[in-house]
Amino acid sequence: MFRLRSTRTGWLDRLFAPPPDPARVDWLRQWTYAHRGLHGDGRIENSRTAFRAAIDAGLGIECDIQRSRDGEAMVFHDWDFARLLGRPEAGETLDAADWAALRYAGGEDAPFRFADLLALVDGRVPLLIEIKSKRGYDVERSCARVIDALAGYEGRHAVMSFDPRVSRWLRRHAPQTVRGLVMREDERGHTQRVWQRRLALWIARPDFLAYHVKALPNCFVAGLRRCGMPVLTWTVDSRDALATARDYADAPIAEGAGLP
Repeated sequence: MFRLRSTRTGWLDRLFAPPPDPARVDWLRQWTYAHRGLHGDGRIENSRTAFRAAIDAGLGIECDIQRSRDGEAMVFHDWDFARLLGRPEAGETLDAADWAALRYAGGEDAPFRFADLLALVDGRVPLLIEIKSKRGYDVERSCARVIDALAGYEGRHAVMSFDPRVSRWLRRHAPQTVRGLVMREDERGHTQRVWQRRLALWIARPDFLAYHVKALPNCFVAGLRRCGMPVLTWTVDSRDALATARDYADAPIAEGAGLP
């Protein structure tokens, strides 16, 4: 018998996040999403090679968006290049052309523009696009660049972020875009308390949640799910995490041993 954490979700949470139109969001439930592409075995996360492998495997794709110094939306997770490229620079200190001149280990892949990812995927699988944010960051500028790149793109896609301002901006400026709120409850998150989760939900008014698998199950998520909100969960990287995802969420964002 599991013990649900958090609080019961009722009319208050439904007021903060009205149930989305099923026709708008049901596709989210129908896929497994490769976290940062299908990386591993020599494939670098968020690289062209990892995304091609995900497409070939019939997986949806989750990717991360940073912004270059000249304002381009770039496909990359970290705020700097130390972990993946062994360089000290922060991504926002280099122009997009400088990013393209970098090389991952092996020399074939380089960090690249979000617009180039759209051309690569070309609607063959759905995209979950996570916009990165931090304290003091002009995240709305990233939102605008992502939406500009998506103009005319006909493939399934959704934009999400830990920052509830992203979903709020999309609701106001790109209401046709499916929007999500990413949440975690551990020491690295900003929504550990019930009031913080409800405040983020109220600001974002998302179409779906992407919830940390280690925070499942809990009543907050279960209640919203019962109301019709799709719940994706990340990072599903083990068989146990996959079992949790299957029981308490609608679709996994997975890598490694967590892929079905």
